[in-house]
Amino acid sequence: MDTGTSINLDALSAALFPCRQCPAADAIRNMALPDRRAVIDVLKRLVAVLFPGCHGAGPLADSDVSSPAVVRNELQAVGQALAEQCARAYAYADGASENDCAKAGREAATAVLEALPEIRALLADDIAAAYEGDPAAQSTMEVVISYPGFLAIAVHRLAHVLYTHKTPLVPRVMSEYAHSRTGIDIHPGATIGPGFFIDHGTGVVIGETCVIGRHVKLYQGVTLGARSFAKDADGRLVKGIKRHPDVEDNVVIYAGATILGGNTVIGHDSVIGASVWLTHSVPPDSKVYNREPEPFVAAPERG
Repeated sequence: MDTGTSINLDALSAALFPCRQCPAADAIRNMALPDRRAVIDVLKRLVAVLFPGCHGAGPLADSDVSSPAVVRNELQAVGQALAEQCARAYAYADGASENDCAKAGREAATAVLEALPEIRALLADDIAAAYEGDPAAQSTMEVVISYPGFLAIAVHRLAHVLYTHKTPLVPRVMSEYAHSRTGIDIHPGATIGPGFFIDHGTGVVIGETCVIGRHVKLYQGVTLGARSFAKDADGRLVKGIKRHPDVEDNVVIYAGATILGGNTVIGHDSVIGASVWLTHSVPPDSKVYNREPEPFVAAPERG
C-alpha cells in the first residue's frame, strides 16, 4: 500500500506486535481475552430466554418458543458460551491453571442460569412498576420491548449475579453495553430491590456500592455517586470501600438530582426534588426541594 509518506511499515508493525507496549491488555501473555461480541451475544440470548418472543427471534404464536426442550437446548448452549468467556476472564485476572479457570467459568455460568427464575420474578415487579408509574405506558409489553430503563435493569440483574460471583471483566462488559444502548450507567455491583423504575433514563448513574430498596423511582439525570475518593499513603485510590449512597424503600428522586457519599442514606418514603444536591442523609418521609429564587423583572428603560 502506498501511504504517500516515508513510513517504515515493517518497523511500525514490529513495534506494535504483539501489543508489547500495552500493559493494560498484557497480550504478551498470549491468552485469549474475553470476546466483547461473544459476551453481548450471550447477554441478548439470556434476555430472549427470559422474555421469549419479545427480544428473541421467535414469534409469540410459535409453539416452539415455549417448548421446554427448545428452552433446555438454548440454556445449554448459552451456558457453555458464557462459561467460556468467564473462564477467559478468570485466566486473565488470576493467572490460574486452565482447568481451574474452566471450572470457575462453569460455576459462574451455572450461577447465572440458576438465578434466571428469580431474575424473571424481579423483572416482573420492575415491569409492573414502570406500567403503573408511567401514564404514557399503554401496556406492559410496551415497557418490555421499548423502555430503555427496563433494558438497563434487565442487563443489570444478569450482570449482578456474575459480579457477586467475583467474575472479572464480563459483568462490566454487560453493563457498559447497556450504558451504550440506553444512556443509563448502572455498575454491576449495585444492589437493587424489586419494583425499580427509571423513567426516561438518559444520564442516570448508579455507583458500584449503591444499595437501593423496594419500589424506588428515578427520573433522568439522577446521579447516585461517590462524594470523594479515598487514597492510601502512596496516593493510590482505595478500592472496595463503601462510596455510594443507600436509597430506602418507596423513594422518588426527580430529574437531575445528585446524591453522593457512602454514608448518605435517603430514608424510606422520601421525595427528592429536581436538581437537588445532597451529601448527607435525610430521614424517612422527607421532602427535599431547592428553594425557588425570587424572579427578577427588569423595568423598561425610558427614553
